[in-house]
Amino acid sequence: MSELYADIIVDISHEKLDKPFQYRVPERLRDSLEIGMCVTVPFGNGGRRLKGYVIEIGEECKFDPQRTKDILEITTKNAGVEDRLIALAGWIRKNYGSTMIQALKTVIPAKQTVKRLEHRTLQRLMNREEIISLLGESRRKKQVAKERLLRELVEQEEIPYEWVTGKLGVSAQTVRGLEKAGAVRVVSTESLRDPVRLAQENEEAHARQTRPVLSAEQRRIAEEILADFDAGSPGTYLIHGITGSGKTEVYMQIVEEMVRRGRQAIVLIPEIALTYQTLLRFYRRFGSRVSVMNSTLSPGEKYDQCERAKNGEIDVIIGPRSALFTPFPKLGVIIMDEEHENSYKSEATPKYHARETAARLAGMCGATLVLGSATPSMEAYYRAQSGEYKLYTLKERLTGGQLPTVYTIDLRQELKEGNRSIFSRKLQELLADRLQKGEQSILFLNRRGYAGFISCRACGHVMKCPHCDVSLSEHKGGRLICHYCGYSEPKPSACPKCGSRYISGFKAGTQQIEEKLRELFPNVRTLRMDGDTTKTKDSYEQILSAFSNREADVLIGTQMIVKGHDFPGVTLVGVLAADLSLGANDYRAGERTFQLLTQAVGRAGRGALPGEAVIQTYQPEHYAVTYAAEQDYEGFYNEEILYRELGGYPPAAHMLAVQIFAREESRGQSLAEALAECVRGKMPAERGQEMKDAAQTGGERDRMQIIGPAPAAIGRINDIFRFVFYVKSAKYDTLVKVKDVLEEKIQGEQLRTELVQFDFDPVNTL
Repeated sequence: MSELYADIIVDISHEKLDKPFQYRVPERLRDSLEIGMCVTVPFGNGGRRLKGYVIEIGEECKFDPQRTKDILEITTKNAGVEDRLIALAGWIRKNYGSTMIQALKTVIPAKQTVKRLEHRTLQRLMNREEIISLLGESRRKKQVAKERLLRELVEQEEIPYEWVTGKLGVSAQTVRGLEKAGAVRVVSTESLRDPVRLAQENEEAHARQTRPVLSAEQRRIAEEILADFDAGSPGTYLIHGITGSGKTEVYMQIVEEMVRRGRQAIVLIPEIALTYQTLLRFYRRFGSRVSVMNSTLSPGEKYDQCERAKNGEIDVIIGPRSALFTPFPKLGVIIMDEEHENSYKSEATPKYHARETAARLAGMCGATLVLGSATPSMEAYYRAQSGEYKLYTLKERLTGGQLPTVYTIDLRQELKEGNRSIFSRKLQELLADRLQKGEQSILFLNRRGYAGFISCRACGHVMKCPHCDVSLSEHKGGRLICHYCGYSEPKPSACPKCGSRYISGFKAGTQQIEEKLRELFPNVRTLRMDGDTTKTKDSYEQILSAFSNREADVLIGTQMIVKGHDFPGVTLVGVLAADLSLGANDYRAGERTFQLLTQAVGRAGRGALPGEAVIQTYQPEHYAVTYAAEQDYEGFYNEEILYRELGGYPPAAHMLAVQIFAREESRGQSLAEALAECVRGKMPAERGQEMKDAAQTGGERDRMQIIGPAPAAIGRINDIFRFVFYVKSAKYDTLVKVKDVLEEKIQGEQLRTELVQFDFDPVNTL
């Protein structure tokens, strides 16, 4: 039997992740050692024993076998939070495809060589009479700056150093002179950074806050989830609550009870734009025991939040996907709000999904996972229907108000009747009414997936592939191409259905909408929230705070303004070009459109006043639009899941996208074809038979299907050619085996400038 060797990292920090050491796997550990395990190894020549983590196991010895030492033992006792994250990285590597180093860099907080915050104060050492004596001497010598400082020291025994050098204008040299004279001393203290800056809030504010009275259904949900946790059987729960039904109050009740039990909580939100409102609500309840983690923080702030979490200085962390890896030692609950959002899926390798990764982490910690959404993802609801998740439903708004009245406007009819404005006549009428009453409105531009697809403004016809149920994408040179099968055709000059010349892509943006709105209503106060207006660190908070404070009549924006925000003053929502996302060349187009429209409509009427919403569309009869207008999730799900089952798409089945990147087009295409052929059957016999057996277990439904290879949706970026092929199977484990076989194939290909990535159940068009 050949020897086995393990690559082991003995110092977990980003600076050392690329420098593993290799050790021999002794016979007694061969059957039990796995990637991600914590082990004890000898290190150096002085008999040192260090803790390390296994990142690779193989038969190749990269150094002199005679000098390679044996692993001493597998360490299972006193597993800490870092050990748990290493094991999670091993799981991510296996289930999503990446190197162990890439997985580790995803889950381990970067160690930063940054200074801690230093707070300096000037303390008086002499008594008041001695300071007065020095003050008189300074006056005689006309030492003006020194005199100012001494005058303050007569009244105060301690002064912030920044105030001394700032407001008093005293130099460091003057301070040092007083130190030498024994009059004062400078005292320095260090602290970890706290990025939560809520100047208008304080500890007393959250203590004085009146707790909301939960409904009987809200209480039941929280109590049952906590009872399962107390009984030692925490699970995964899906709260399907209509917009405004009070899901956040249920979250906070669960978190509060977990904190009482000595546990910590991670609250995931899909967008940085949601951080401010979510943080404010939690801060009012938990005070300074709450912190945030997101990409707007400096490296030092991020690292310090991880240290504060490990030290027990905070109980709750709020942030997007990456906050999942906050190193809490006693994690009790993970809350995943708006769980349907695509941003929970990483677009960088490893392409993990936060939902499945959170479930794995919760299982490792004995923690509870709570998912919440007004429009749950097909995957989450599918699992709830199968009993894998426990489903709770909230069907009434917390305020007792009704869902908004929805008007669906056919833009084809508007055009026929002479209205070429981006605003329908109904929307113009309601906007004028709200401005007159001093109420607020939101205008949402549904731009997701618009790039490249072609539709007719007269009849709403979308140019689609005759072989696939997806839209054709417009490319340079006037050709429309299908990125699933490669079909192409010239771009028509007129609509093939009705003959209209009004056939083109959609080219409106938020700035143009703002300009058009001001033409209609010159005195309107507007705020715009999009990629251009949210580039600075505090821009989200500033815009949302200004709108919440009634500093604008209308908020205009893209997807980020309809995700979880709560503005009681908003009584009107206008959805412009609602069906743009239906034109995306993606099997999820219907689901995304329904979710966006339902979430957008739900922003209206969340306060005491009733709300209205206008959905402007070229396809008013589409099931995603009609169910969204009715706020009927179950109706949409039941129809959409039939299409997924017929097409073999998630969640009814699983997909693996294999992406190939190459500097030379021919090499990229050849590699893509070779890898696809490998999956079709030309892989090593033993692993190939294992894959075929796994794929065929359970009947014909589990057989693998291969689509492609073909150029990716965007075939070249920065002179890198991109190809993709898909593998479908009813079983996720089958696709993991496919990934394993392809990784072996890639290792033998001796790639030069080519790169291969894996994406399981992709959420975006590749």
